[in-house]
Amino acid sequence: MLWGGISVRVVIVEGGKKPYEMELENSLAAMQHCVGGLVESVYERGGPGQCALICNGEGKLLGLPLNRALRDEEGQIYDVIAGTFFICGAPEDSEDFTSLTDEQVAYWLKRFAKPEFFVSVNGKLICVPVEEAGA
Repeated sequence: MLWGGISVRVVIVEGGKKPYEMELENSLAAMQHCVGGLVESVYERGGPGQCALICNGEGKLLGLPLNRALRDEEGQIYDVIAGTFFICGAPEDSEDFTSLTDEQVAYWLKRFAKPEFFVSVNGKLICVPVEEAGA
């Protein structure tokens, strides 16, 4: 992806909090600062097309707290993102990240509305949606 100096409209998802919309400078430095390290693009199966979830590519290795589960079309967990991440536009025909549309913002705010708590029981990861602290 190419990095320009303009800002893009994104949804930020921090652990233990409700997601929120903001303008983020479309630069590698700003994106690395947001996720706390190296950036990696991941895509949720069944999510709206042309969006990327940008997370710390070493989040699990660094022991960052588990944040949100990624689910397939049947609702089954196939991965968990560790640490803060954000969602931005990622058109297939472009090398640049872009701003989310109103519809995409609404989708992601709803999709990640409830923070999640994770616990391992007999080797199986259990995900429990929780209310935001102080809510």
